[in-house]
Amino acid sequence: MPRFALVDGNNFYVSCERLFNPRLEGRPVVVLSNNDGCTVARSAEVKALGVKMGTPWFQMQDLAKRHGIVALSSNYELYADLSDRMMSVLATFSPDQEIYSIDECFLGLDGFERQDSLRYGQTIRQRVRQWVGIPACVGMASTKTLAKLANHCAKKGLAGHDGVCDFERLEAPQRTALFRSLPVDAVWGVGPRLAHQLGERGIRSVEALRQADPATLRRTFSVVLERTQAELNGMACLALEDVTPPRQQIQSSRSFGQYVEDLPALEEAVASYIGVAAEKLRRQRSLTGMLQVYLRTNPHRLDAPQYQKGLTVPLPAPTDDTLCLIAVARWALKKIYRPGYAYQKTGVVLMNLCDAGTVQGDLFSKGHGNPRLMQVMDRINAAWGRGTLRSAAEGIDKEWTMKREKKTPAYTTRWDQLPEAR
Repeated sequence: MPRFALVDGNNFYVSCERLFNPRLEGRPVVVLSNNDGCTVARSAEVKALGVKMGTPWFQMQDLAKRHGIVALSSNYELYADLSDRMMSVLATFSPDQEIYSIDECFLGLDGFERQDSLRYGQTIRQRVRQWVGIPACVGMASTKTLAKLANHCAKKGLAGHDGVCDFERLEAPQRTALFRSLPVDAVWGVGPRLAHQLGERGIRSVEALRQADPATLRRTFSVVLERTQAELNGMACLALEDVTPPRQQIQSSRSFGQYVEDLPALEEAVASYIGVAAEKLRRQRSLTGMLQVYLRTNPHRLDAPQYQKGLTVPLPAPTDDTLCLIAVARWALKKIYRPGYAYQKTGVVLMNLCDAGTVQGDLFSKGHGNPRLMQVMDRINAAWGRGTLRSAAEGIDKEWTMKREKKTPAYTTRWDQLPEAR
């Protein structure tokens, strides 16, 4: 029987911030989305105040004053670096690892039967805490869906011991009672909408989903939900993905820190987003055969005229060259741009992706760009930080960039922002 562990960093963004500012320990902290708009991470103290994920910051002002809530801008550089460190530590505990998100990964535990699972889980937690500084919880079970649910129980303190939960250590009556107490939306993949639909059919708990008729689930909902039910009953349907599959689309976009009306500023933004997307494209060794550019105004601003438009452009040959893609994107932007509007957002999408090693050229094409120049650019940016070498089309004084007025330093990725011990 296969065995899985799901290791998850607790309140990851907040924990990253607390690592370099111990004064935040025990205080209510939120991390805000782009342009400091909505909450994307909440400390346990904020959750206890009833603040929901995605709550706009401006709606929390009174609550923040009463309870001293600290708001911070998203520090993506810091979070990504600490995530890499955490995943590297976790890779030492199993030869089989699937990184699921920035703060969680699955570990395959086949062949670890002689290990005491709870003790092994505690060793994982202690190592991550000591070597990276991030608190984590561990869920273990015979399927990935159950491991994810076990991690949920470990976080809530519903089963297991001190942040570690192994469903195989629970007797059958204990598991049944636990699953009866858990709402169905605690299951991996069951969102609010699906939970509501299931509730209308009397399936409101995890145990009710386990006991439901599989054929009815498949006929009424999908084969995916049927597989989820099978996993809840201990039948492994999902294997570990040792290698993350290449993305089928790559999108790069941001809301502006202030409204943008003129075309040159929009061209700079589109060029910057192409730079980011093309770098990701080369990293996964893919080429793109189609590019989309879009822009829009703020749909919630009723006192201003509205406009949104997108244009998809097939490319003459698949490419990963930043300069080629910028030229096409700027041409597309000019086609859809209309003066007289206050634009809130623009973005690019790379589509029709294919493996760079399998594309066959022809006698009349000059290839798909300048690969040697792109290699040099990527190496320099990898060593000195993204944007060190970039297209002039991206601009220099980017007044349109998103607001991050409450951003903390890049403690681990910038020499000039390293923390100082005094």
